[in-house]
Amino acid sequence: MTIRTRFAPSPTGFMHVGNLRTALYEYLIAKHEGGTFVLRIEDTDQERYVEGATDVIYNTLKTAGLVHDEGPDIGGSFGPYVQSERLGLYKPYAEQLVEEGKAYRCFCTKERLESLRAESEDGVTGYDRHCRDLPEDEIKANLDAGIPYVIRQKMPLDGVTEYDDLVYGHISFPNKDLDDQILIKADGFPTYNFANVIDDHTMNITHVVRGSEYLSSTPKYNLLYEAFGWDTPTYIHLPLIMGKSVDEDGKEVISKLSKRHGSTGFMDLVEEGFLPEAIINYIALLGWAPKDDREIFSLEELIERFEISGISKSPAVFDYDKLEWVNAEHIKAMTQEDFIKNCKPYFDQAGIGQEHYDLLTEILQPRVTRFTQIPEKLQFLTQYEQFDLALFEHKKSKSTQESSKAVLNDMLPALEAADWNREGLTEIMKSYAEAKELKNSVVMWPVRIAAAGVAVTPGGAAEVMMLLGKEETLRRIGESIARLNA
Repeated sequence: MTIRTRFAPSPTGFMHVGNLRTALYEYLIAKHEGGTFVLRIEDTDQERYVEGATDVIYNTLKTAGLVHDEGPDIGGSFGPYVQSERLGLYKPYAEQLVEEGKAYRCFCTKERLESLRAESEDGVTGYDRHCRDLPEDEIKANLDAGIPYVIRQKMPLDGVTEYDDLVYGHISFPNKDLDDQILIKADGFPTYNFANVIDDHTMNITHVVRGSEYLSSTPKYNLLYEAFGWDTPTYIHLPLIMGKSVDEDGKEVISKLSKRHGSTGFMDLVEEGFLPEAIINYIALLGWAPKDDREIFSLEELIERFEISGISKSPAVFDYDKLEWVNAEHIKAMTQEDFIKNCKPYFDQAGIGQEHYDLLTEILQPRVTRFTQIPEKLQFLTQYEQFDLALFEHKKSKSTQESSKAVLNDMLPALEAADWNREGLTEIMKSYAEAKELKNSVVMWPVRIAAAGVAVTPGGAAEVMMLLGKEETLRRIGESIARLNA
C-alpha cells in the first residue's frame, strides 16, 4: 500500500506552529515510506475565510521546504483539491445515508435548538433527536412547504465505538455521549466532519494525522466510514504544543501555546531571524524524538530518520531559547558562501566591503544566533556617539580611565605609523604591553572601547580596527583621548 497523507488547512489566517508541525509530520510520514503528500484547502467555513490566507499557506509550505505532490496549484488524480470546488460531491452521499435509514432530515428551527440549550443545566446539552423518527407524511409535508432542514446522522444509542491510534493506542468511546451530528447544513454546505471524511475517502488518504484534541471526535468519523462500508484510515494523533509563561507570583506556568507566549506564526519567526530549516528542525522535535540523542537535522535527514514510533503522547513545550540554539547550530554549519549570502543585506547596510567578508565570517558565524542580530552587532561601524567614559574601567582587565588615557596616548602614534593589517595591529599592542609589563587586556581593552564606543563587539581590538579602517580608527581614538584629558 502506498501511504497517502494530506495537509488540509483552512484559509483563516497565518500558519501557526501547531499547523506547521501537523503538516511536517504528515510530510515526513509519507516521504519516509516513499508515499504521497497531498495539500487540500478546506474553505467551506466561509465566515472564517480570510482573503489572501491561501497564498500564506502556499508560501509557508514553499519556504519551509514541504513540497506537496498533489494540490490545488499543481493538480493531481483526485482533484479538485479545494472543498468549495467539490460542493456538488457531498450532498448525494448524505442523501444516500438518508435513503438507507442511516441519516435523517431535521427541520428543527434555530430557536428550538437554542431553547434546548437554555433549558439544560449545563447549557451544552446535545440535540434531543426530535426529528429522528418523524412519520413519512410529516417529512413530505415539510419538504413540500419548503421548510429548511439539515441532514443528521443516526448515531447508535448504546454500545461503544473503538479504534486504534498509532500514538495513543486503543481508544473506546461510549456511543450514548455522541450527538446526532449534522452532515449537511441548512445552506447546503457540508459540515467540517462530513466533508473531511468524504474527501479523505475519495482521495484515498491512508493515514490521518492531527492533534490529540480530535481523539474524542474520531468516533464520529469512524461511524461515518462504517455507515458507508468504507475502510477507516490509520490514525496518528499528535500531542499538544504548550508554551511557558510567568504568572503574577513569578511562577512558571505551562499552558497551550498561544500568542501571549510570543510569535507562534511561521513567517513571524522567519522575520525575527530564524532560518526556515532551523524552525522545521525544532518543530520536528516537538513531540518526536529520534532513537539517539541527536537534535540537529536537515529536512532530508528528518525524512530518513522519522518513525511514527518516536512520537510521544506527552505534551511538548515550545522553548524559544532552544529554538535559538537550534538556529545557531544551523548557522554554524553553513558554508561561508551561504553565511555571506544571508549576511550581505546587513553588510551592505553598514557599508562593509567584500574585503572584510572573511574576517566577518570568522568572528560572526560562531557567535550569531539569528541574522537579525547583525545590525546591532555592527552598529558601531556607522554610529559613534559620546559614550560613558566609565566603559574604560574594567575590573577583570584592571583597566581604569587613567591607565586607558596613558595607553591611548602611547598607542596613537604607534598606530599612525602601522601597516594596517590584523596581525600587525595585534603585534603592536602585544609588544607595547610586554614593554610596559602590562597584561595584553590592559592595552587592548581601552583601544577597543575608544575605537568602537561600545562594551560588546564582534571580535577584539584588532578586528574592530580592521573593520573601521585606519582613518576612522585614529579619529575615534584621538577623540577619546581628548575626552579623557578634559
